Amino acid sequence: MQLELAADELKSVLNRLRRAQGQIAGVIRMIEEGRDCEEVITQLSAASRALDRAGFSIIATGLEQCLTEEGQTVADKDRMRARLEKLFLSLA
Repeated sequence: MQLELAADELKSVLNRLRRAQGQIAGVIRMIEEGRDCEEVITQLSAASRALDRAGFSIIATGLEQCLTEEGQTVADKDRMRARLEKLFLSLA
């Protein structure tokens, strides 16, 4: 399955991933500095949410694309749906 993101969707996903990257770097720094456990967990939770939102956005785009593709057989659509469902559940 080849996923094609529109420019605005791509920008949104990349922003979320960059935010998560910064939050993860912050978590590493906080652990190295011996910061409070609650602060570390809060930051780690924020990074996890950013990654989840990026993943859900990518899956939603894939779902939209696969449902609108013409020329696919019912079997092709069913296989694609199963693959996307598996990906979605891996994030849940």
